[in-house]
Amino acid sequence: MTRVVAIQAGLSETSSSRLLADRLVASIERQVPGATAEVVDLRPLAHDITDAVLSGYAPPRLQHVLDLVGSADALVAVTPVFQASYAGLFKMFVDVLESDLVIGKPVVLAATGGTARHSLVIDHALRPLFGYLQALVVPTGVFASPHDWGSEGASALTERVDRAVGELASLLGGSGTGRSREDDIDLFSETMLSISDPPRQF
Repeated sequence: MTRVVAIQAGLSETSSSRLLADRLVASIERQVPGATAEVVDLRPLAHDITDAVLSGYAPPRLQHVLDLVGSADALVAVTPVFQASYAGLFKMFVDVLESDLVIGKPVVLAATGGTARHSLVIDHALRPLFGYLQALVVPTGVFASPHDWGSEGASALTERVDRAVGELASLLGGSGTGRSREDDIDLFSETMLSISDPPRQF
């Protein structure tokens, strides 16, 4: 059975980040055969996360979530955008992850913000962060602004969600070209090596 964990860092109980995480989880359950997906809210763990950052020790509730992340076959990461970057609570949670916990793990990146101008946070902040963690990030990021929750933007948001989850499903089950997840991880490693190559002199 495929297990997917969605981590969301919304700061209110009914945040748009939670709504987006629920949309992604519902799409995963539709598109990934036999998948189980659950959403973890970081807000109730804020004090535990702070304690872990300061002490280096994860309290039991937080350790349980870290174990879920480590044992998951794939992750969904959703954060609100503050000051053109991911939320501090989200970054603090990432800071307490073991450095090798998400290596090669397929990840969907998603964010919510008050204006479409914040959509660049996925490529300019989240993607480099998870690239450093050596996660296998799907090409399509999902951003939702207030416009996307209305009747005009809802269909476009659904399309982005389903496209990102479709890419995740390909990584989890192997693509139609016969590639396995191990092949995708090898390709990711080769890409990272090419990125780290020194620039050519012309």
